[in-house]
Amino acid sequence: MKKRIVDIVFIALGSLIFALGVNLFIIPNELGEGGVTGITIIAYYLFEWSPGLVNLVLNSILLLVGYRFLSKTTTIYTIIAVVLHSLFLHLTKGWSIPSDEIVVNAIFGGLFVGIGIGLIIRVGGTTAGTTILARITNKYLGWSISYGLLFFDLIVAFSSYFIIGAEKLMLTIMMLYIGTKVMEFIIEGLNPKKAVTIISDVPDEIAQQVNDKMNRGVTVFAGTGYYTKMQKDILYIVISKQEVVKLKKIVNDADKNAFVAIHDVRDVFGEGFGNI
Repeated sequence: MKKRIVDIVFIALGSLIFALGVNLFIIPNELGEGGVTGITIIAYYLFEWSPGLVNLVLNSILLLVGYRFLSKTTTIYTIIAVVLHSLFLHLTKGWSIPSDEIVVNAIFGGLFVGIGIGLIIRVGGTTAGTTILARITNKYLGWSISYGLLFFDLIVAFSSYFIIGAEKLMLTIMMLYIGTKVMEFIIEGLNPKKAVTIISDVPDEIAQQVNDKMNRGVTVFAGTGYYTKMQKDILYIVISKQEVVKLKKIVNDADKNAFVAIHDVRDVFGEGFGNI
């Protein structure tokens, strides 16, 4: 129950920040947006229909169509997010921050929208609309949710060209990209690590040094050289970026001829790292 309450607080906060991004930075500067929010903004520019009401109606329809792709908890959280986002869009209607710098407004619009949607998705909710489509592509095509959203959002954003013009469309695309990167940071966190693969004639010595000096676990794979047909142990280690220099020194001291491959890892969970 405590977790549910915390999740709903994050959804409410994300919905508010998302709505502020639309009403403070996007609409006053006649910028576009992606997804259902982009459609509601187009409807506002053309007919002055309430963004909150249009958002509620369209997302409700999409939720009815796509609820089968969401879990029970996600569906409940999505309903809460849609209702709160629509409510906050209505309550903050007309709010503005005096600024003539449209680029600054586009940057902060992307920042607010990215944070808002990111908070909602991080706790397991969605904003319905294209988020449902993004979750479908994530499930069946392996796309990340943030880039799935960017893909579908760009389709809607390009359709606003005839209303907002080329220059503001370019600013909208920039804003969407900023929002995607911010959203990715909020959803996945900032936990970059390095995965290191080591092939050496003295794997036991290197593994022992890594255990003793770095207090890191080492996984050993059995490998065979294709040309030499020799069997060797392959070491696999995950470390932070700050530990790379220390590991290189350990390998260099043990075997100057060792083969070392270092890979970027976006997120790591498990013992010694974050909880999944």
